[in-house]
Amino acid sequence: MSVVVSFRIDREVKRKMDELKHVNWSEVVRQAIIDTIRREEEKRREKDLSRIKKAALKSETLSRRVRDWNSTREIRRWRELL
Repeated sequence: MSVVVSFRIDREVKRKMDELKHVNWSEVVRQAIIDTIRREEEKRREKDLSRIKKAALKSETLSRRVRDWNSTREIRRWRELL
């Protein structure tokens, strides 16, 4: 189901649009919105991926700092405490 969206444009822009009656302006606007959404979502994915990589590197760095630490042994110890 579609919805109606309205927005304001400059009078001069509208005049020029009226001169180009053969252009389907609704489709132009729809496509511009879709393209913008895709670009913004891609930026978000890249940013999220970058944050995930940074967190993984930080986690790896921190885990290397603790000598003689065994995650399996630690998990068992905590489970036995419960």
